[in-house]
Amino acid sequence: MPGSISTAPEAPRAQAPATPHPRRWLVLAVIAISQLMVVLDATIVNIALPEAQADLGISDADRQWVVTAYTLTFGGLLLLGGRIADYWGRKRTFLVGMVGFALASAVGGLATTGELLFAARALQGAFGALLAPAALALLTVLFTEPKERAKAFAVYGAIAGGGSAVGLVLGGVLTQYIDWRWCLLVNIPIAAVALFAAIPLVPESRAHGDTRYDIPGAVVVTAGLVSLVYGFTRAAEDGWDASATIGFIAAGVVLLAAFVVIELRSSHPLLPLRILLDRNRGGAYLASTLIGAGLFGAFLFLTFYFQQTLGYTPVEAGLASLPITVGVLISAGAASQLLPRVGAKPLMVAGAALAAAAMLALTQIDVDSSFVAHLLPAQVVLGLGLGFTFVPLSSLALVGVPEHDAGAASATLNATQQIGGSLGTALLNTFFTSAVTAYLAGRIPGPTTVAQATIHGYSVAFAWGAALILVAGLATMLLIKVRKEDLATGAVHMG
Repeated sequence: MPGSISTAPEAPRAQAPATPHPRRWLVLAVIAISQLMVVLDATIVNIALPEAQADLGISDADRQWVVTAYTLTFGGLLLLGGRIADYWGRKRTFLVGMVGFALASAVGGLATTGELLFAARALQGAFGALLAPAALALLTVLFTEPKERAKAFAVYGAIAGGGSAVGLVLGGVLTQYIDWRWCLLVNIPIAAVALFAAIPLVPESRAHGDTRYDIPGAVVVTAGLVSLVYGFTRAAEDGWDASATIGFIAAGVVLLAAFVVIELRSSHPLLPLRILLDRNRGGAYLASTLIGAGLFGAFLFLTFYFQQTLGYTPVEAGLASLPITVGVLISAGAASQLLPRVGAKPLMVAGAALAAAAMLALTQIDVDSSFVAHLLPAQVVLGLGLGFTFVPLSSLALVGVPEHDAGAASATLNATQQIGGSLGTALLNTFFTSAVTAYLAGRIPGPTTVAQATIHGYSVAFAWGAALILVAGLATMLLIKVRKEDLATGAVHMG
């Protein structure tokens, strides 16, 4: 699930304290609460989206902004957030991120227009890009003994993995029995509990030395990604050959090229390009981006298919999405055991093949598809593919990385997942909208025709998602050359 992809950030650069902090386990509980809030927000909003769209009058072309506004700012600002946490102070950044996330959630929960909801989601992503790096950096500083650190990361990872499942069910309950707005407003009490506990418990720490930030890089890369996504959205409404579509996509490409130039010339780059130029890491980041692109959009369409086509209640839709999480948990555990024995490449190729096969199975849905016979096995296989893919990616991200680049390398992997998800959600939503429009052209409109057009749109979106995942598998086969002996197993914790 989107929420099961953890938000591992910039690692701290300061030397860890010699003696363990006496209240470190209480601090872990506080950090776990904050992580739960961030993870919940990915899946809980997905379940609420159909009702939010209807309530606020959001068009089919624009509804993807509820997802992409969050993932774009989160992914685009994640590396900068890690550096801010290191130099400005990890506790201070953690508290500011927590308060900002809660306030943004309040704005979203009280939104009266789609545009206000999109803006609130973008703010959530920006503050999440402060909160998540600060949380993980605090864990790394506080838990210095290897066995204790492993336990702390296990708790953090369990929250990341299980939180998405909780979000699916909680989102359904809140949407069905209270109001979709509470899927955002629920963050306020969670943040309040964590905030009041963090103030007396969490110690401050920061890295020393040069504290310059690559602000131009962060602004340009985020603007470039937003321009690309907006161009994809315009394509859904105006067509791919419209001047606005071409203009925004071209502007996005130019801005991303400018970002590369900025990083090459910056003395303190947001993303040191040497991290990307290694064949194995570059292949891992490319695969991560493509898989994120294929999957995030698919989750969006499954939610709408369950609720709007099959007529599931929000609670039923949340429960119906759980098989993906089950598949992830099964294969992630198996992949952790298999990785040292078979290496990353075979697992990632097998994972991509499984996930793509599941997506192709979803292209065969109809207005009355059986959950048990069709949707359940397809989702379990999709989850299995995800687990086999993401676990090796976490190891590949750090292959051959010098210690001072480890945080940036880990954060880059997570940023690529979010950015890929942003671009993929916008792109697949455009393909869906265009397919529906094309299907309806020349046909007599009516409930049955509209329902069949919608199914056709879902099938087209799932097919493109499968294609993106297959390209990720191909990139893995061609680019990943690392041997299993070279993998730094256990060096990276993705959750």
